Amino acid sequence: MHGGSVPAPIFLLTGTPGAGKSSVALALLQRFAAGIHIPVDNLRELVVVGRADPVPTWTDATAQQFALARRSAADMARRYARAGFAVAIDDVIFPSEAEALFAVPLAEVTTLHKVWLCPNVDVALARNAQRTSKTFDVHVLATPIEQIHAAMSQHPFAAYGWHIINSSALNVEQTVEQIFALCALSKPCAAATLR
Repeated sequence: MHGGSVPAPIFLLTGTPGAGKSSVALALLQRFAAGIHIPVDNLRELVVVGRADPVPTWTDATAQQFALARRSAADMARRYARAGFAVAIDDVIFPSEAEALFAVPLAEVTTLHKVWLCPNVDVALARNAQRTSKTFDVHVLATPIEQIHAAMSQHPFAAYGWHIINSSALNVEQTVEQIFALCALSKPCAAATLR
């Protein structure tokens, strides 16, 4: 585990479904002595009655449940980082929401490294089609992937301090290496003990 009184780093990974957020988060955390992966979707799926999924229709209840899951993820991240765990939150989120729900609440704790994984849309679609970890037909995400990719391209991620990685030609380990390189360019990730 991480030594000293400085909390471990927190990484916020975003991108379309199929961008590789979960795979990259798991590989990224292997670089630390202790790490926790917090997928916002998994927190949402803890709702057993009345869950409002984003597909096929986004509703007010969907927005409320995403906000609750994101606030819960931020609270978990804060607690685990203070205990010395590197944290990787993965979520499909836009910059202004991420600022309000993650960056501001976590600023008092540690450095938040925001990473947008943005492979080309055809790569995200192909990766999504190959996924076997979902309990539903992943093909229902094809249209949302195209829509989210187009919408994300219109948002000022760089202006909000996000590291942007086009991972189209990168494997998971190469993507993790890029995250570490970018992290060193902004603020060092020395807060946690590397293996």
